[in-house]
Amino acid sequence: MPFRAGTSNVTWFIWLALLAGLLALCAVCLTTYGARHWARGVQLLTNGLEAARIDTRTSAVLPAHFRSHELAGLPTVVQRYFRAVLREGQPIVSAVTIEMTGNLNMSAKDEQWKSFTSRQRVVTRRPGFLWDARVSMRPGVSVHVLDSYIAGIGLMHASMLGLFTVARVNGEGVIANGEFMRFFAEAMWYPTALLPSQGVRWDPVDAKSANATIVDGPQRATLLFRFNDAALIDSVSADARGSMVGDAVVMMPWECRVSRYAPCDGMTVPSIGEAAWIRPEGRLPYFHGALTSLTYAFASQ
Repeated sequence: MPFRAGTSNVTWFIWLALLAGLLALCAVCLTTYGARHWARGVQLLTNGLEAARIDTRTSAVLPAHFRSHELAGLPTVVQRYFRAVLREGQPIVSAVTIEMTGNLNMSAKDEQWKSFTSRQRVVTRRPGFLWDARVSMRPGVSVHVLDSYIAGIGLMHASMLGLFTVARVNGEGVIANGEFMRFFAEAMWYPTALLPSQGVRWDPVDAKSANATIVDGPQRATLLFRFNDAALIDSVSADARGSMVGDAVVMMPWECRVSRYAPCDGMTVPSIGEAAWIRPEGRLPYFHGALTSLTYAFASQ
């Protein structure tokens, strides 16, 4: 009997090991298939982003280089900013690829930070971007998150393993405007996009801040830019931007802060960024990111 009992235990152990191995194999297959499925969707959106671009190399209207004479009449602090981050003759950025690592707060009310890696493609004319991130929820389990503004359409999409949709909203109204605001707020990473020649209107507020407005078709975004003592952008904010709360989009104040400026391809840009919602109960950061790579394309190329 002891011999038979031992044999039974060994048999059960073998079956459990086989089952565990099968489950692990299924998880690997799902993860691999999900990543490929997600990548195909991202590629389709990327194709749309690139198709909507204006060819700045052949446009006689858009300048290919920054000239300081276009700063005349701008608020003093804005002039100081451009002189601090651009050099005379700086080529105009037509596109940039931004790679980051950091943490996202996955809760709308509490602190549930998860690490992420992201790759973002930005084009400046016509304004658009595609942010593709992978958030690590737990070992072996990730959520793919996508934000985009392409040809006037906004999209927010989160998917478990790239296969099972957790949240998805898209459209031309509030969603598009919120994503257009994001494009504009992140322009300190492609600062030539903030120049008057690129369609931006600056209005003074005080000695250290100014409002900037940009238009893309029916979309209009006005953001408050605050500058530090070195005349570099310290924060960007909006009185109201659409935030996902459950399945609904709720308008609330929004703020981005940046820091740790460094030279890159003739420009001076930040390497650290934070974004937060200003809720009735207080300021709630939801994004902390650090640059790992910036790759530019210029209008003169």
